[in-house]
Amino acid sequence: MVADVTDAAAVILAGGRAQRMGGGDKPLRLLAGQPLLAHVLARVAPQAGAVAISANGDPARFAAFGLPVLADPAADYPGPLAGILAGMVWARAAGFALLLSVPGDTPFLPRDLAARLAAARMPAARVAFAASAGRTHPVAGLWPVDLADDLAVALAGPDRSVARFAAHYGVAVAEFAVAPFDPFLNINTPADLAAAELLASGGAGVP
Repeated sequence: MVADVTDAAAVILAGGRAQRMGGGDKPLRLLAGQPLLAHVLARVAPQAGAVAISANGDPARFAAFGLPVLADPAADYPGPLAGILAGMVWARAAGFALLLSVPGDTPFLPRDLAARLAAARMPAARVAFAASAGRTHPVAGLWPVDLADDLAVALAGPDRSVARFAAHYGVAVAEFAVAPFDPFLNINTPADLAAAELLASGGAGVP
């Protein structure tokens, strides 16, 4: 477990509909012979006290991972905020104070993501987001779970932006290097998956 985040649980957001990939469960697409979700889990599990998967539908399709599968609290595909809320409620019930949220289609996440986000938080910035190449990644964030009730209220409204919700509580940003590769490369298209295969082969020095 990474130092300074022993009170954090993690939720892998795997609920996207993968329309640009032809539909289906994008995190179950294979990369280097393993599901994308397996790559994400390998990087996230050592950084948290517990891990769950956020996804709708039949949870049995994720049974091989042996993790809790959390359904969205709303039925109209409200986006990643719903998965973060489900993660907060689960983590709070399990006694954790913080939730690390990560996308399920980002197989090269930093192995020090949670620690760097925890270090970035401060009293005036209760939420921390990762960033790379000058771009912020709100779904890769560290959240206090005591925001769950506020988030449930916000999710009932029309604005379901992760960044705008977090802005009410102050946001710190942890910037990550993109050399020799961007650790927040996410798989949205078959071309992205092909590029990830090259990285996974070790050609770019992926640690």
